[in-house]
Amino acid sequence: MASIGQIVDPTSGSDALSRARQRAALVPDCLVEAKRIANTVIAGWHGRRKRGIGENFWQFRPYSEGESLSRIDWRRSARDDHTYVREREWEAAHTIWLWCDMSPSMMYKSSYGSVSKESRALVIMLALAEILARSGERIGCPGIMEPASARNAAERLAAALMHTPLTGGLPETAMIRGWSDLVLIGDFLDDAPAIMERLGPLARRGLRGHVVEISDPAEEIFPYSGRTEFTDPESGAKLISGRAEHIREAYRNAYLARRDSLGQSLRHLGWTFANHRTDHLASEALVAVHMYLSGMPAKATHGGQL
Repeated sequence: MASIGQIVDPTSGSDALSRARQRAALVPDCLVEAKRIANTVIAGWHGRRKRGIGENFWQFRPYSEGESLSRIDWRRSARDDHTYVREREWEAAHTIWLWCDMSPSMMYKSSYGSVSKESRALVIMLALAEILARSGERIGCPGIMEPASARNAAERLAAALMHTPLTGGLPETAMIRGWSDLVLIGDFLDDAPAIMERLGPLARRGLRGHVVEISDPAEEIFPYSGRTEFTDPESGAKLISGRAEHIREAYRNAYLARRDSLGQSLRHLGWTFANHRTDHLASEALVAVHMYLSGMPAKATHGGQL
């Protein structure tokens, strides 16, 4: 997906072998960071809690007429004048597909960002795999790794990412069945209608989607001034602006309008959308996505932005 801004290394995207080596070198460090963040975030958490069949206590709720009397918790009911049912926590494994964009535009990092967009996306995806694997969920990556329920899912995913061919754009999803969750992490700089043309059919198939837009601060604030050359990392096209500050307002309006349009379209499908800047903590995005997956969207955002 095309990126607008000054590119750290505009030639790296055209060399597939060099690009593959860079990613292979990046993934192990991202895995270490992902585990560190996951261990911090997961302290005290025990799965994506929800009502269902299992052994662990979930909550008490009022008894409804017609329910089996065997479900009544008589000890709790004896405390007041109401009859309560004891519900248990759902423990069946759920399939969650994780994907992050690894196209050349994701390599972008300005002096305003702490890491590249690709690095942050990988860390969030691998940390999420670590947390979900500990909860017993089945983790997969479209076109890269079949769903598996294993405590070492993050390591397996990292190894698969190191050896998979370079891909760009949205993933192939023919292998994904309905009633799964799909987490997409990328910069999503294509036009919103083009992205929705790919995502709309997935929602109609019953997939629950969660989209996390990764952005570098410079892409949002456009700090450039004076004569500036911009390079598209995927096409190599160049744009020279004699006074970059003169196009700042128009650029920012277009950039934020694209984000708003995409977010509104996704929410209309019943999917979730959030943006995360690389100068913020990765744990913020991780917690938010985990809350969305847990069915607690009200706790997922802080002021509407991650």
